[in-house]
Amino acid sequence: MTTTTTAEGVLKTAGAARPAAASRPTARILRRRAVPYLFILPALVLFAVFKLYPIGSSFLMSLYENVNGTQEFVGAGNYTRAMDDPLLWTALKNTAIILVVQVPVMLALAVGIAVALNSTLLRGRAFFRLGFFLPTVTGLVAYGIVFAVLLNTQYGLVNWLLGLVGVGEVPWLTDPLWARISLGLALTWHYTGYNAVIFLARLQSLPTELYDAAAVDGASARQSFRHVTLPGLRPALLLTTVLSTIGTLQLFDEPYVLTGGGPDNATLTIGVYLYQNAFKYFDFGYASAVAYILTVLIGILGVVQFRLLGEKS
Repeated sequence: MTTTTTAEGVLKTAGAARPAAASRPTARILRRRAVPYLFILPALVLFAVFKLYPIGSSFLMSLYENVNGTQEFVGAGNYTRAMDDPLLWTALKNTAIILVVQVPVMLALAVGIAVALNSTLLRGRAFFRLGFFLPTVTGLVAYGIVFAVLLNTQYGLVNWLLGLVGVGEVPWLTDPLWARISLGLALTWHYTGYNAVIFLARLQSLPTELYDAAAVDGASARQSFRHVTLPGLRPALLLTTVLSTIGTLQLFDEPYVLTGGGPDNATLTIGVYLYQNAFKYFDFGYASAVAYILTVLIGILGVVQFRLLGEKS
């Protein structure tokens, strides 16, 4: 009888100990899983303070208007005002011109440069690669000032060189059309090398067997480029197109330094117009609304580009 009672007591004690023993590994696993989150917690806090808070604060600010030094709630009034703002539409048109004209030309040049830099016939490839990439690391304001000096109508080096061959003064920065051309030249000089490096990296990852097979089939260099190189570049083309679109919609430094958005608002971009409203007219509510409109445009164009180019890739 005593033996039976003792056995039952041992079984009860063991049964009661199982949940406690089972909970220890569970607690240990939870602590182990929590460790990575503890390491990234400081970064998350900084992201919330310096990114999420300004984003939310900017949206709230877009719902208010500064009237005689006081903030008045206007709801969607700033967004309605933006739809009827001719200057905003001018900025959108100028930005669209850069996006439709300059970006394709720049990407086409970048593809050509990448193909040339990838050729085994080119000697000193490392030197040329460095030379084409160096403009990318130049400060935006610095190279903007350099182009403003070079393209100065009266004292610029470019007009001086043109004068040596009998060409008259070109109003690079004082005529609306030439100002747009000047801005396009500056952007192309600065960003073509960056995109060329992306294309070059993609070209170097393409299997050489594809080109060997094309050569066996009797394909010419042009046919190999069309049927092997271009299809292989589609993922890189998607990336550079999206990045160039985002960069163009946010364009500020170059037009601000070169022309200040002029002449006659010919180079006024959304970024410059946003800056003018915020820090020249101190209309932060309207500037915040323009910023959110810009964000929506970037999102829409990004989705469209991923749908169109992503499926082909």
